[in-house]
Amino acid sequence: MTARFLTTEAGAPVADNQNSATAGVGGPIILQDQHLLEKLARFNRERIPERVVHARGSGAYGYFEVTDDVTGFTRADFLNAVGKRTETFIRFSTVADNLGGPDAARDPRGFALKFYTEEGNYDLVGNNTPVFFIKDPIKFPDFIHSQKRDPFTGKQEPDNVWDFWAHAPEATHQITWLMGDRGIPASYRHMNGYGSHTYQWTNAEGEAFFVKYHFKTNQGIRCLDAEQGAELSGKDPNSHQTDLLQSIERGVYPSWTLYVQIMPAAEAADYRFNPFDLTKVWPHADYPLQRVGRLVLDRNPDNVFAEVEQSAFSPNNFVPGIGPSPDKMLQGRLFAYADAHRYRLGVNHTQLPVNAPKATEAHNYGRDGLMATHRYDRHAKNYEPNSYGGPAQTDQALSAPLAVSGHTGTHEAPAHTKDDDFFQAGELYRLMSQDEKNRLVDNIAGGLSQVGRDDVIEKNLAHFHAADRDYGARVEAKVRELRED
Repeated sequence: MTARFLTTEAGAPVADNQNSATAGVGGPIILQDQHLLEKLARFNRERIPERVVHARGSGAYGYFEVTDDVTGFTRADFLNAVGKRTETFIRFSTVADNLGGPDAARDPRGFALKFYTEEGNYDLVGNNTPVFFIKDPIKFPDFIHSQKRDPFTGKQEPDNVWDFWAHAPEATHQITWLMGDRGIPASYRHMNGYGSHTYQWTNAEGEAFFVKYHFKTNQGIRCLDAEQGAELSGKDPNSHQTDLLQSIERGVYPSWTLYVQIMPAAEAADYRFNPFDLTKVWPHADYPLQRVGRLVLDRNPDNVFAEVEQSAFSPNNFVPGIGPSPDKMLQGRLFAYADAHRYRLGVNHTQLPVNAPKATEAHNYGRDGLMATHRYDRHAKNYEPNSYGGPAQTDQALSAPLAVSGHTGTHEAPAHTKDDDFFQAGELYRLMSQDEKNRLVDNIAGGLSQVGRDDVIEKNLAHFHAADRDYGARVEAKVRELRED
């Protein structure tokens, strides 16, 4: 086997990688040591800005296989035949903490999936909960500020967390999820994933349907209680990363079964809940789960930075047959996610291997910018339309148009018959066993009792009372007990 020589980044051979060049034996280092300067300069630039949210994450490659015929609902090519497989990449993450935070925190988990389809990449960005804390993206920066480290104390503050929730009654449903038994998954393999938002499917005849995605873990749900989570966070802050990496390396490939709820578009206006409200679910009795396929993870990334940290998911990456809905939070994320990646990774981040299409090629007129790697024919034009055979539009919409009416303005979402901020939170509470309710109450009271202002505590208690009389009474009693200790 021929030995490979170490080179500089320009490809020149390196004579000595152990000693810097100096002015004589024992003398100072000289500026002309290009290899030393290159290594130090590159080292200083090895890190990029971490994600503001979802900073701490793990990823894996795999495939999605269609198991059931859904062609009556969508013309998406990667879903057009039973048995068809599409390569995928997934990134799991916590939400609020920084890059070095523990995996076993009480926090929602990101569940971001990239399908490398023959019609381009389709990104599905969701969480391990079917709902979220807020319903309008204008509140998102404020919400995240309340959950992140306080600018003065440098740590997460219960006063900030619960003060925001006191002014956001729509968060009651997600709080009940987060503080319940599923708030700390035992691993990424042992949790469900949800698209959370409402999306649109369109079939070959142009019929539109609204859908919600449910990825049900085939490993079974396993979670940690508060004490187990705290203990594991101290023993192995990388617990979820370790579990995912080792399971795939052993050949124990985690998998999920994808189900969807499907609502004919005409039924949305009169549904009892606003179907585009991210703080609400569609009860399965109204729209049962329909199986679509199977997601399997079977390959670890070779380089976590290059493939996990630089992976970029944008919910505006649709393919023909799939599109957005009037979900306000989704509409805000259509801009915010792609913009975050342009900031962190640069305008050409889609050319990075983990983000580039694999089953097809990108053909457009974007040129130049930092880190542009695409090579173009020297006669190719960078404008459209042109007379030189460049790529042209298809004239076929990816999804059905959404009807709009009325005057522009800052409107509240239209109220449906069962729309309020507490009904579904109460329904979730009433589904729990007594032991589950006890743990939920302890988790909520543990944080709420640390809040310094009585009025903030009272506002939050009012939300739990409105969700369910017993729910509110038990949280109130536990908070008072803890504050009297």
